[in-house]
Amino acid sequence: MDWLRDHPQVRTIRVAAADLNGIARGKRVPARFAHKLISEGTRFPFSVMNLDIWGEDIEDSPLVFESGDVDGMLLPTDRGFMPMPWLEAPTALLPIWMFHTDGRPYDGDPRQALAAVVARYKAAGLTPVVATELEFYLIDDSGRTLRVPPSPRSGKRRTGGEILSLRALDAFDRFFSALYDACEEMDIPADTAISEAGPGQFEINLMHQGDALKAADDTWLFKMLVKGLARNHGFAASFMAKPYDQWSGNGMHTHFSVLDTEGRNIFDNGGPDGSDRLRHAVGGCLAALTGSTLIFAPHENSFDRLVPDAHAPTGIGWAYENRTAALRIPASGPVARRIEHRVAGGDVNPYLMIAAILGAALIGIEDKIEPPPPIVGNAYAQGLEQLPLTWDEALDAFASCPMTKRIFPAELIENFVMTKRQELRYMAELSPEEQTEIYLDTV
Repeated sequence: MDWLRDHPQVRTIRVAAADLNGIARGKRVPARFAHKLISEGTRFPFSVMNLDIWGEDIEDSPLVFESGDVDGMLLPTDRGFMPMPWLEAPTALLPIWMFHTDGRPYDGDPRQALAAVVARYKAAGLTPVVATELEFYLIDDSGRTLRVPPSPRSGKRRTGGEILSLRALDAFDRFFSALYDACEEMDIPADTAISEAGPGQFEINLMHQGDALKAADDTWLFKMLVKGLARNHGFAASFMAKPYDQWSGNGMHTHFSVLDTEGRNIFDNGGPDGSDRLRHAVGGCLAALTGSTLIFAPHENSFDRLVPDAHAPTGIGWAYENRTAALRIPASGPVARRIEHRVAGGDVNPYLMIAAILGAALIGIEDKIEPPPPIVGNAYAQGLEQLPLTWDEALDAFASCPMTKRIFPAELIENFVMTKRQELRYMAELSPEEQTEIYLDTV
């Protein structure tokens, strides 16, 4: 409430939670009722956390007619109120998550799934440190064909990708300046920005932090912010995995390490190879990759990105300082030894993504899973076991994977599978152009 008292100009509040697709679901509330949100929370049906990409109920879901479509309780996270700088009127956002009315966490809430994984680390005396790297395109979607927006400075359109080009960044300087200002207002630790391989494609890194829930919150909020702010500047921003057939897709790479109770990095053995527990974490992540591909590639369009020689991993392997591998151990000082997980697209739910990565790593550490030897050279040419090639294959693998069942609650697995099977059926009826239209803004 202190934040609202310091911002008396705010007259409306949005309360929002992330559903299984990472889409914000919530309500608009007058600011004068903010005290009720804090003390009592709000309610909406459990089924709302389990809608498809169009925002429709899942057919035959037990959460709908079978249960009477009962309500859950939505309570504020510890994030508190924050501004929504992309809206005209001064507005506050209050992130919330779902519980049963008796206070139990709701297992179908993706944020609760991540909290449960973090609690397992805590019980083992460990703390994961997490950072995400988000790629996105700025897109002019006003016509029938997607293309890069004209630069607000020059009025010209880039016709190709310009990796690490200052000129490309400066062409949209007004947008990026507003974005960094907004990140400061929302306490999102945005760090380096670069231009990427596609026209109008950029990447911004969020700083590493020892609170995995906040790292996921920041990632979710950042996606919301970028998309909203871009519209204010006359174009779209999209984290869609592959908006252009001929250009690189959008990835979301995750870096993580693990600290013990003394604050020491358990992946550090003082040398370049890292510790046994780093190797075991790699082993766990590799063992879970087939079953968790659906988390990292949750949409029809996701699999257009996961093709050979397209700057996205397709084989199940790891390597030191090698960006063709699914898991990369970046060059660093020993104290910063970490794992970079490179499979996920920009279209993921960050809560599920981080839960899948950290959950698999913890299983690897607990079970002392030994990975195969690290690869050297081009991973695409190594004859590695491949990730599922289609959405349908990924669905079946997720539904049957034993490691998935050790990471996620049974109810979340069942809900996610039902959601994706429904989307799979309906997406098959749409043209590629219609699929792009739905994915461009939603994911």
